Amino acid sequence: MKARMTVLTIALCLVAGAICFASDAAMANMGTWKLNEAKSTFAPGATKNSTVVYEAAGDMVKVTVDGMTSDGKPAHNEWTGKFDGKFYPVTGDPNTDERSYKQVDKLTLHLTAKKGGKLVNTGTIVVSADGKTRTVSVTSADSKGTTTKNTAVYDKQ
Repeated sequence: MKARMTVLTIALCLVAGAICFASDAAMANMGTWKLNEAKSTFAPGATKNSTVVYEAAGDMVKVTVDGMTSDGKPAHNEWTGKFDGKFYPVTGDPNTDERSYKQVDKLTLHLTAKKGGKLVNTGTIVVSADGKTRTVSVTSADSKGTTTKNTAVYDKQ
């Protein structure tokens, strides 16, 4: 009986430890976020991501993005990876083919995206202390070297 209790106690400690070591930034971003266009600012011609969903995918995070291009066409892309600063592939985005997220603190992520090995986007994602708002500030560069800045504010659903 003591052996069984000891094994159960150790198992519970391991599960609790895994939960404690889960990325704070991943937990803060989890769920569905809807664009608050009134609080956002976009450069002319920018794609507007209307819905962003963060969900667990095993030991990784899956980010699904839906929105509209500047000419009114639907936009959809997906990324699955870890918030470890390494690049993981993006599918469905004509402007990027790999993306990296790195945890800065418990509410902040640094975002970097590449296309064909060339850096095209950098930015930050900050979740408010109350967890109700998420602000994404991104600087992008096109093939001509022109940079644009967009700030998208999302409300937790």
